[in-house]
Amino acid sequence: MKPLEGLRILSIEQFAAGPYGSMFLADMGAEVIKIENKDIGGDPARFMGPYFLGTGDSLVFQGWNTNKQSVSLDLKTPQGRAEFEQLVAGADAVVNNLRGDQPGKLKLEYKDLEAIKPEIVCLHISAYGRHNSREAWPGYDFLMQAESGLMDLTGDPEGEPARFGASVIDYMTGITGMLGLLGAIRRAQITKKGCDVDVSLFDVALHQLGYAGTWYLNEGHASRRLPRGAHLSVTPVQTFKTGDGWIYIMCMTDKFWHALLGVIGDPVLTADERFKSQKLRAEHRAELTEALDTAFGKKPTAHWLQVLTGVLPISPVLNVRQALDNPFLQEIDMVKDVPHPADPEMKLLANPIRFDGGRLEQVACRPLAAALAEAVTV
Repeated sequence: MKPLEGLRILSIEQFAAGPYGSMFLADMGAEVIKIENKDIGGDPARFMGPYFLGTGDSLVFQGWNTNKQSVSLDLKTPQGRAEFEQLVAGADAVVNNLRGDQPGKLKLEYKDLEAIKPEIVCLHISAYGRHNSREAWPGYDFLMQAESGLMDLTGDPEGEPARFGASVIDYMTGITGMLGLLGAIRRAQITKKGCDVDVSLFDVALHQLGYAGTWYLNEGHASRRLPRGAHLSVTPVQTFKTGDGWIYIMCMTDKFWHALLGVIGDPVLTADERFKSQKLRAEHRAELTEALDTAFGKKPTAHWLQVLTGVLPISPVLNVRQALDNPFLQEIDMVKDVPHPADPEMKLLANPIRFDGGRLEQVACRPLAAALAEAVTV
């Protein structure tokens, strides 16, 4: 038995945050019914190229929607609304990731659905939240990275502000929303009363500032990005040049720093008073970077991985091709075959959660159904 078997989730979702989060529920056994409007093509992610399995069925879409059912309903028509309410009566939760003003207009809030099922939980994932001056604003991941300060912490200090290479705020918001949803469902099971749950991209992006945010709020210290993707306060925690590439070293403690010195075996570096403590190493970060670049540059990456792995935290800096061709992914079963009618050999990254040591089963999302009866038994 999968851990969420028996839960039914209705999800009015599109693009990444909502679909990514609800995919975890579906992979864990919940019945996730993805509500789309076929008249407008359904989830826009179906048309995100450049790779497609068929019309309205992109690889991007499949990567965010495993194990879900899909049904076409137009919630603005009487028939669509009636069928939606029929589903609500047998559901545990209704999820949406619309603009903050839309749940009220479409009557997707708890006060609108309570009479149908008092235990229903309504999760609202939006750009800026509901019931505020920005509730009607559209918004996407990269905008949140920009306004939250995260872009100012990312990239080289001499270069332009940079975003993360992936839509991490979408993904974090989706997961945060599902955590809140499951907590509310648990409470509803006990109290027999549901509620509204709100999560916004903006709130989650700000929360990802972590200790940089805490430092500013309490000490007025505004962190800035550092060279080499370095930690904001501890060093050496950053990239270094090797004889043929790059590695990332994390000497988070004096223990790891001394272990690194023991492997490098340079008496001059070991004796240098500028690097005797974490505080001094941070003050002389540029000089330490130069000294370690010189040391690491004498040997290729493979050498440093061989002599330092298990001694201190170290990783090669890989490109996407190298990362996904890494044999370790096969050892840990992180790439799964997820057969699709148009591509029996379709592969997806596995769900990162394991239960009893095993990966969760993933099934391609079913095609967009034309009517409720084609997809769902109420």
